[in-house]
Amino acid sequence: MSEQENQSKFMQNGVVKWIEHRMPIFSFIDHSVGSGYPTPRNLSYWWNFGSLAGFALVILIATGVVLAMHYTPHTDHAFNSIERIMRDVNGGWLIRYIHMNMASFFFMVVFIHIFRGMYYGSYKYPRELLWIIGVLILLAMMATAFMGYVLPWGQMSYWGATVITNLFSAVPVFGEEVVQLLWGGFIVDNATLNRFFSLHYLMPFVILGLVVVHIWALHTFGSNNPTGIDVKGPQDTIPFHPYFTIKDLYGMGVFLLIFCFFVFFAPNYFGHPDNYIMADPLTTPPHIVPEWYFLPFYAILRAFTPEFILYLPISWLMSAKLAGVIAMFAAVILLALLPWLDTSRVRSAKYRPLYRWFFWIFVLDWLILGLCGAKPAEGYWILIGQAATAYYFIHLLLILPLLGLIERPSKTPDSITASVTGEQAGSAQPQAAE
Repeated sequence: MSEQENQSKFMQNGVVKWIEHRMPIFSFIDHSVGSGYPTPRNLSYWWNFGSLAGFALVILIATGVVLAMHYTPHTDHAFNSIERIMRDVNGGWLIRYIHMNMASFFFMVVFIHIFRGMYYGSYKYPRELLWIIGVLILLAMMATAFMGYVLPWGQMSYWGATVITNLFSAVPVFGEEVVQLLWGGFIVDNATLNRFFSLHYLMPFVILGLVVVHIWALHTFGSNNPTGIDVKGPQDTIPFHPYFTIKDLYGMGVFLLIFCFFVFFAPNYFGHPDNYIMADPLTTPPHIVPEWYFLPFYAILRAFTPEFILYLPISWLMSAKLAGVIAMFAAVILLALLPWLDTSRVRSAKYRPLYRWFFWIFVLDWLILGLCGAKPAEGYWILIGQAATAYYFIHLLLILPLLGLIERPSKTPDSITASVTGEQAGSAQPQAAE
């Protein structure tokens, strides 16, 4: 029996017809992720990471709700409540390890998802708003993860919260008031912990709302594909179900195998040992570092010293601390401007030989920034971090716009079907990303 016949038989079911008449949810699902949703036929496994990110978010929300039932947001009890979850709550250790490791895996798949979008030009016309919403999701994730890292109330939690929130004091005029608003007082204390717990519980649902809008924007024009060519007819597409649902399930299986290895054999690999020491305001850790997914941005923040070449032209205008804070946020916000910073009319890096080289240099630069963020701000690590920071902004603000003007892209296929069947490439003027 064909897929269409199975679908028709399902829709003729009495209960389904009764529900569908009053709330057409089944036709909506079919149109969104079923056989009624046409998808470019050449999508690769790099397109699995969007669904993996959604899966990770659902797991984080589910485990977070359970952990909140046993957590006590008070400076006198937070650390001990975490230990109680680990030792006395049935299955508590597993739920906590799933939650804390899934946060790292969530960032992993989202970073890969972003770099895939950069490589294949998924931010270009007409998907600019889709891309911008994705950057907003990343910002919301970073805020949520930072507040969640404070909740165990270990040494790194306390001092990380102190250092990062103090950055806002660099803001002219009202910086100190912003810091006191975040703290709920004059130091990081119980009011701070309560604020962060409340917001950490709320923000995942904000992210979920942004994800729904993200998917809505995606379905308006459909997915981009490895060639960057727009769909030109039904011959270029296949139904999302069962072809890509099976592909997504296979990717999810591989993802869970790797994830379970860390949960059961290396659950604290992504953590910091100092966070298993109760917060002590009188003892500063020798080296304060955030979680790994903040390290590239942390390195950009630390790169702005009075001697940094990018800071010198604006040294008369602001302090190095304020410049670092602005640069840290600009490193993320500039990603939202990629549809306009990249002036090329070609989407996919498969047909942009120069861009392809610079893309991988940019990825390497991002990894170097992460390494620098994990090291103490001393010696040659300062110079390496400053060089990597300079290239990060040069790539986005200078190299990308120039590449669109000087690069001569390769010929692109006439259609997605041509790229799949290996037919001769078509005209030198590819599908425009206006």
